[in-house]
Amino acid sequence: MLTMTKNWWVLVLRGVLAIVFALLTFAAPAITLIYLITLFAVYAIFDGVLLMIAAFASGIGNWWTLLLAGIFGIAAGGIAFAYPGLTAVTLIYCIAFWSIAAGIAQILAAIRLRKEIEGEWMLGLAGAMSVLFGILLVASPGAGALGLILVIASYAFVVGVVLICLGIKLRSFRKGVRAAMA
Repeated sequence: MLTMTKNWWVLVLRGVLAIVFALLTFAAPAITLIYLITLFAVYAIFDGVLLMIAAFASGIGNWWTLLLAGIFGIAAGGIAFAYPGLTAVTLIYCIAFWSIAAGIAQILAAIRLRKEIEGEWMLGLAGAMSVLFGILLVASPGAGALGLILVIASYAFVVGVVLICLGIKLRSFRKGVRAAMA
C-alpha cells in the first residue's frame, strides 16, 4: 500500500491521459476509428510475419498451419490498410450478427426455461434487446462504428475520473501516514 501512496501521481497521470483520449475521441470519432483500424492493420501484419518466422523456425510437423495463419494475418492487415472503411463495416457486421445470434439463443433459452425458473422473461427481454441492437447495426453500420468509438470514449472518460480520484485519495492517505510516522 505504501508503494501505491508514493506513486499516487501515476494514477492521476493515467487518469488525465484517459480523459484527454476521451475528449479527443468525442471531438473526432471518425479519426479515432481510422487510427484504431490502422493499429489493427499494423498488428495483423507484424503478427503474420512473426507466425511465418515461427513456421519456418519451428521444425514441427504442422509448420504449414503457422504459415497459413501468418499469410492470413498479413492479408487481413493489408486489406485493413487498403480498405479501412470495409474493415470497420466488417467488424460492425460481425458484432451485429453475433448479437442477433446470441439474442435468438437467449430468447429460445427463456422459452425453454419458462417452466423451470421465475423471471425468464428478463432473459427473453435481454435476447430481444440483443436482436434489436444487431438489427440496428446492420441497418446503419457507419453509425454503429462511430457509436462503438463513442462508447470506448465514454469508458475512457469514466475510468480517467476514477483514477484521478483514487490518486488524490492515495495522496491524502500518504500525507496521513507521514504525519502518523512523525
